[in-house]
Amino acid sequence: MKIYFPNFFQALLLIVLFTGGSAAFANEKSFIDEIKGADAPFDNRSVKLVRPVTLETVLAKEEYQGGAFRVLARKQHIERYKCSSCHVPGKPVLVQQGFELTHGDVVINHGRKGNELSCIDCHNQEDRDYLEDKKGRKIDFDHSYQLCGQCHFRQKRDWLGGAHGKRVTNWAGDRVVYNCASCHNPHSPRFEKRFPATYSVPLN
Repeated sequence: MKIYFPNFFQALLLIVLFTGGSAAFANEKSFIDEIKGADAPFDNRSVKLVRPVTLETVLAKEEYQGGAFRVLARKQHIERYKCSSCHVPGKPVLVQQGFELTHGDVVINHGRKGNELSCIDCHNQEDRDYLEDKKGRKIDFDHSYQLCGQCHFRQKRDWLGGAHGKRVTNWAGDRVVYNCASCHNPHSPRFEKRFPATYSVPLN
């Protein structure tokens, strides 16, 4: 069988590829050689770098199929916390127009139309530094998912399993997830409808 080369340069290219290329591959260490020469056994479930979560977190009071996990803390992000700085048990707030000055920007749009929730449906009436569920149990603001889940139980089940919500930073390392109120405004939790964002230049 004869091989015909249309020109000299194509022949030269083939010679360089077969001689130089094989020499380059001979000097490279294969992936298998790296594994065999490693100090520790190869673990296909490990990653070389996991970014630590630098935000404040709390250990969740519930578990999922993978065990314990952590949730982003919420209290330090609430501008008006601690509530007890104004709401002291047995001492009424006497400031004129106190509600309008402190909570006038709060718009409650939570619940079925005509049967919206009121403040004390979620906030503990006696100890304002806590939330309260329908059974009268105090719930810490950092664990608001316990309160949300009493009505939004399907979303909570999906949240526990990872199908609802978002994991913080990487897919590997300690599991840290967003709290419900990290994404949803608890007073108006439904996201407003909007057009999808586009990342391409519109065609004229």
